[in-house]
Amino acid sequence: MPASVDSIPSSANKEDHVSMGTIAARRFAEIVANAEHVVAIEWLAAAQGIDMRAPLQPGPLTGAIWRGIRQVIPSLTADRVLAGDIAAATELLRSGALETEVAELGVPLA
Repeated sequence: MPASVDSIPSSANKEDHVSMGTIAARRFAEIVANAEHVVAIEWLAAAQGIDMRAPLQPGPLTGAIWRGIRQVIPSLTADRVLAGDIAAATELLRSGALETEVAELGVPLA
């Protein structure tokens, strides 16, 4: 629920306009963190899918991203707790390292 629909009564219920900017900013930070984790998990799933399709090779852009992920996170060959992999992929996302690798290919992302 957006913070803009919240209101806290004040002044003996005579005024009900209270800025919810701080709450909205906090919620936004949580949403961004959750979105980063979702993207990180998607990266891990995509990289594992590429591993499972070997010997087929991805295209140059996808291959560069795959190599960047695999430099940090090994392929899943046996059961293991994925929390560390997700954390590492999230840090990789936040660092912008994959953007640098893609930029070196000269392929525009937008």
